[in-house]
Amino acid sequence: MKILFLGDVVGRAGRRAITEHLPGLRERWKLDFVVVNGENATGGMGLSGEHAKSFLAAGADVVTLGDHAFDQKDMLSFCEREPRIIRPLNFAKGAPGRGIGVYPDTRGRKVVVAQVLGQVFMKRAFDDPFSTIEAALKPYPRGGQAQAILVDMHCEATSEKMAMGHYLDGRASVVVGTHTHVPTADAMILPGGTAYQTDAGMCGDYYSVIGMDKAEPMRRFVTGMAKSRFEPAMGEVTLSGLYVETDDTTGKATRVEMVREGGRLAASGP
Repeated sequence: MKILFLGDVVGRAGRRAITEHLPGLRERWKLDFVVVNGENATGGMGLSGEHAKSFLAAGADVVTLGDHAFDQKDMLSFCEREPRIIRPLNFAKGAPGRGIGVYPDTRGRKVVVAQVLGQVFMKRAFDDPFSTIEAALKPYPRGGQAQAILVDMHCEATSEKMAMGHYLDGRASVVVGTHTHVPTADAMILPGGTAYQTDAGMCGDYYSVIGMDKAEPMRRFVTGMAKSRFEPAMGEVTLSGLYVETDDTTGKATRVEMVREGGRLAASGP
């Protein structure tokens, strides 16, 4: 199976890059399944229902969220109606929507997608992601009823993401980190057959401060004072993510490549 994961989409420029380029990527790379993290797509904070629909129409099979899952209030009801939206499993007790789902690929093979939030350096104290994902994946052994299992680990600390990768090695097909918007150069296949990358990066303008127009973040760092709200940068966008091929029988990853499509970063991919 050929799987593409695209990292945090930031603002209008990031949305436009997805809607304009994802259909072509699906065709050119013969992709079977696509997951997009969209949690910063609407004004840089959260994801609206309408913008989620545009990603699904462009070729995303599933859209994951993150700690800003419900910054756009219509997502509270939209994620209940749309099963292809995945919010973090450990966001909060009683949170609407779902944190794990099983979805068909282009040929009817099944893919499990789940997301958890980390705890280290996060603004809120979320439930333990390790015990949460352990319980959630128990009904889905790799190589069983699902041909592939992908886990989006949304958190700040690289060490916590790495720990999750090793924790799920041999149980997930893919463990990929999101949230920090900076792509890491450590895409690999772990000993148990799990494809891993600490952070997939963002789909946004890299001539920025993690996707935001650089003027206000720089002002705050230099002066310690805020003058205005952060605004997403509107320059040329790089689509950043992870490309993985898996074996249908075992669910193991057989190939992994970092994706840098267009924009200011060097291009790569399958």
